[in-house]
Amino acid sequence: MAFEVAPLPYAYEALEPYIDAQTMRLHHDKHHQAYVDNLNKAVDADANLQGKSLEDLVRSAGSAPAAVRNNGGGHWNHSFFWEIMGPGNGSGPQGELADAINSKYGSMDALREQFNTAGLGRFGSGWVWLIAVPGEGVDIVSTPNQDNPLMDVAERKGTPILGNDVWEHAYYLTYQNRRADYLKAWWNVVNWDKVQQRFAAI
Repeated sequence: MAFEVAPLPYAYEALEPYIDAQTMRLHHDKHHQAYVDNLNKAVDADANLQGKSLEDLVRSAGSAPAAVRNNGGGHWNHSFFWEIMGPGNGSGPQGELADAINSKYGSMDALREQFNTAGLGRFGSGWVWLIAVPGEGVDIVSTPNQDNPLMDVAERKGTPILGNDVWEHAYYLTYQNRRADYLKAWWNVVNWDKVQQRFAAI
């Protein structure tokens, strides 16, 4: 079956004023859809890839055609991104996730600062992630383009529980070239319930 873009779990305008409705429409309906369309074309062209799940394709990205690595990553990353955001969810982590963050970074403020620094330091396009690594806790990593820490090509592997898109298309209509302002504002739309669900499932 062909891969598909799921509907947003909230209205396009739900994340305003931090992320505007026009950005959400373009990002979800155009950019994400293009990744899915191109992924389906790449899979259709290679019988060895057909029938594999999106996660299987992503995890084996290093041995896949570039079109599968780029567009499969784009599909996985964006599907994840829409889920871990939501309106009115920026309060912060609780329980074991809060303990893991405090153990590694000392405080939520320190996590935000280091996460934003990693996002700001990503040259060109890419992502910044908070990952969970069994036996090690949590860690902040950044990946180029549409790579993610699940991929066999990732420098630092782990399971993403939080991630922010720092491609310009994610923020340019509101923030222009002010990526730092976008990174700071984005914390207001993090859906910590979803983040904690992902952490608990590891």
